[in-house]
Amino acid sequence: QVQLAESGGGLVQAGGSLMLSCAASGRTGSASNMAWFRQAPGKERELVAAISRFLGITFYAESVKGRFTISRDNAKNTVYLQMNSLKPEDTAVYYCAADQIWIPSRRYGDVTYWGQGTQVTVSS
Repeated sequence: QVQLAESGGGLVQAGGSLMLSCAASGRTGSASNMAWFRQAPGKERELVAAISRFLGITFYAESVKGRFTISRDNAKNTVYLQMNSLKPEDTAVYYCAADQIWIPSRRYGDVTYWGQGTQVTVSS
């Protein structure tokens, strides 16, 4: 089993920045691929960004390209999401996810490990 613990959410004004962190524990060898999803009220959960353990291959949703950066520290088993130029439409609960399979290739319902989520609210 892998446990994921997110931190770093909060309230920020439009145009501001936040950095989310997600620390993995347990059988971290099963968390070779990590990602951030988000879910706004009344909307489906959507993939925001993903990163592989080796080579650091990344994926971004079109809506966040150029504004968000995903990174990871394998020594700390931690993945980060730096969010800049935040917009009110970025408001959502952000979830950390992990899987042995490249996450953008999976339906979100098939992703193996999930964190509890952290709220990000962007005021206009």
